[in-house]
Amino acid sequence: MKMKTLEPEQIAQWNRTFQDAPTEAILDWAWGQFGRRAAIGTSFQGAGLVMTHIARSRGLDFPVFTVDTGLLFPETLALKKRLEEFFGLEIEALTPELTVEQQAERHGAELWKSQPDDCCWMRKVVPLQKKLETLDVWITGLRREQSDTRSDIEIVELYEFDPVLNRDIVKLNPMARWKREEIWNYLGRHGIPYNPLHDRGYHSIGCWPCTRAVGEGEDERAGRWTGFRKTECGIHTFLEKKKAS
Repeated sequence: MKMKTLEPEQIAQWNRTFQDAPTEAILDWAWGQFGRRAAIGTSFQGAGLVMTHIARSRGLDFPVFTVDTGLLFPETLALKKRLEEFFGLEIEALTPELTVEQQAERHGAELWKSQPDDCCWMRKVVPLQKKLETLDVWITGLRREQSDTRSDIEIVELYEFDPVLNRDIVKLNPMARWKREEIWNYLGRHGIPYNPLHDRGYHSIGCWPCTRAVGEGEDERAGRWTGFRKTECGIHTFLEKKKAS
């Protein structure tokens, strides 16, 4: 199936079909429709780990990738190795063109303090763009409960990826309905390794300069980019979504 042939009406139909469907059924469908042209992108938050476990348990051999910005916590890098052993797969690391040191030379030291959007764009969005060029479906662990900006995500979304080539990409959010408590209950039941920073109050974990623990009553992503009017790194906002009818 070519993404450029999809219409918003088809997306709307799929969303009606999957409105109350379990994550297992959604992933089964994605594998049957797209195979390895669909891939799981994860930053090793709880939902991505649960989804990867569900897929592997059902024999769905989706490729798995992550964005390694060069600014990840040591705990995150160690977790990647543990997860590769646990799941028995290689997790592809997408890396920026410039090292952190090269970026500092060209754009100034600690760009995340002065221009966090520019830093995120170079270190996260651009590597992801190149990966998505090879895919038809990008599978994410986004959940509606995470923040106000994610409260209205759909299970299946269609985005314009390359208007010149008339090419779109499907974004699949099989974990959209899951609650935080459900995620952690699942991780515990199955003994899935997770980032120890979660036990220290970090509910959403990104680059170490831009991430803090959250306080009582704050939403899961409140610890990102403190001091800036910024709630997203850009990887989930740089594409233009096509409205389903």
